[in-house]
Amino acid sequence: MRCPFCQSDETKVLDTRLSDDRAQVRRRRECSSCGERYSTREIFDLNLPRLIKKDGSRETFDEYKLRSGLLKALEKRNVKAEDIETAVHNIIHKLTIQSENEIHSKVLGEWVMDALKQLDEVAYIRFASIYRQFQDVEAFRKEIDKLMK
Repeated sequence: MRCPFCQSDETKVLDTRLSDDRAQVRRRRECSSCGERYSTREIFDLNLPRLIKKDGSRETFDEYKLRSGLLKALEKRNVKAEDIETAVHNIIHKLTIQSENEIHSKVLGEWVMDALKQLDEVAYIRFASIYRQFQDVEAFRKEIDKLMK
């Protein structure tokens, strides 16, 4: 790691900690040349698969879109933020352990629905109604009946 003050390559790590969300490593460093101290943050470089959409197009996985979809479904529901973050991290973990370079968005959608089913049944129905494109009340009824079993 190069010192941001004197550009020396001689630095040492004084302290290493995981961030609160455990997605970053924070390192406190000291330059051996000038003695200045500074912090660096490292993020994990995950090689996530690309998503194959319904229309056959492909796009890179976007964690923001995943979190946004979950938050929309869970809007005004009594679910802890940490439970939502756990669900996001679990889904991302499933993506990282996939051996394929591409995955169908349908698979990801099913994982999201499974997570929502565990978090909140109303949010699950909300998401399912859009994801599965319910056209009438009967489709809602069928999904609720499946949920009740």
